[in-house]
Amino acid sequence: MFKRKISLFLEQWRDKPERKPLILRGARQVGKTTVVNEFSKQFDNYLYLNIERSAIAELFEKTDDVDELVRAAFYLLNIAQKEGTLLIFIDEIQFSPKAVALLRYFYEDRPDIFVVAAGSLLESFMGRHISFPVGRVEYMALRPCSFIEFLSAIGEEQLSIGLETITLPDALHSKILKLFNEFVLVGGMPEAIQFYSKKKDLVALGGVFDNLLTAYTDDIEKYADNKTLQRVIRHLLNHGWQYAGERIKFERFANSPYKSREMGEAMRVLEKAMLIELSYPTNATSLPFFQDVNKSPKIMWLDTGLVNYFAGFQKELFSSEDISDVWKGKVAEHIVGQELIALSFKVNAKRAYWVRDVRNSQAEVDFVSNYNGSLIAIEVKSGHNAKLKSLHKFMESATSTFAIRFWNQAFTIDTITLPSSKTYTLYNIPYYYACVIDKFLEKQIQK
Repeated sequence: MFKRKISLFLEQWRDKPERKPLILRGARQVGKTTVVNEFSKQFDNYLYLNIERSAIAELFEKTDDVDELVRAAFYLLNIAQKEGTLLIFIDEIQFSPKAVALLRYFYEDRPDIFVVAAGSLLESFMGRHISFPVGRVEYMALRPCSFIEFLSAIGEEQLSIGLETITLPDALHSKILKLFNEFVLVGGMPEAIQFYSKKKDLVALGGVFDNLLTAYTDDIEKYADNKTLQRVIRHLLNHGWQYAGERIKFERFANSPYKSREMGEAMRVLEKAMLIELSYPTNATSLPFFQDVNKSPKIMWLDTGLVNYFAGFQKELFSSEDISDVWKGKVAEHIVGQELIALSFKVNAKRAYWVRDVRNSQAEVDFVSNYNGSLIAIEVKSGHNAKLKSLHKFMESATSTFAIRFWNQAFTIDTITLPSSKTYTLYNIPYYYACVIDKFLEKQIQK
């Protein structure tokens, strides 16, 4: 398995003096089990307890004594316990309220034991069927792989290191951009990346994507409490992909017969499952900023590779040199958004965009983000600076002194003079730096 950035965060969690049991959250098939299994190599002992196995579930039902449970687990799994550190991974924990309750006692009675828990349906069950011990666990979100991880997986380790350290020569721009365009088609789902790294066959990836969608659809019975909700979720999973990156209305979304209340409930279920994110706008141009949930959100799916396949964008992407030309720029916006969210392992991290709803003068900026105490505007668009009218309007009242434009060309810096005579710096950055934008900006600002 290729190295993933989350391994560094797991190591930081491991070394915390006040460490709590860790809950890994993420959509099905983003690699939670694989990541923890790889992490387990750093420990002297490892217990993988999958509660879908009845014998494992029974262990948690029969005792609430942590030491007894650990001893029984070693015997049940036929593993000899050695001296040293112990990592326990409780998988599919949502199926055992007793296992959830025991996390508290691991924290209070055996803080020397390293405990990680996860579950593919965890996000949907939380708050409805189970509740986690408040203040005695911590959370980490796992999302699809970034471009850096993609490069590592396909054998481009040196390019991956160069991207991570912001040391790539400009002479390699065309090569890296070509690889990034491949990443846009493959996406960040670990199974898709591993398949592509072995077969190098973009067309055959369809089978992987179909299997992933089948897995999500099969989970509907567990996500939904009633038949109507099941039908609405199925409609979303079958027809919602082509709206990725667009502002939407819940009422009759995707040409459905469903009302706003029904569609809103279904979308919130899929958002808890981390399959989608509803990104709401702000009209602020400085911090603090708040997203206006009364306005229309954009729908962002967990993975651009899935979007391109199910929305039918693949053929157009094959023949396009600039992903900003595909689907009115929504594909480029979506992959940049995916890379930006991959920067954070916080469960509550969300993307936001800016709107100016003034009669006869509407404007929209693709993303806004907090960087070192300033609200930074981010556009995803190629072409001449004259096309960045919305960005210029944002910067007229912004307190930040620079903005970002992701595009398909090499890195350049422009000084923009606005009609008010105010000036700002525009960093024109290749798409492939989105996954390391914080490091990229730090290097530029230090110059």
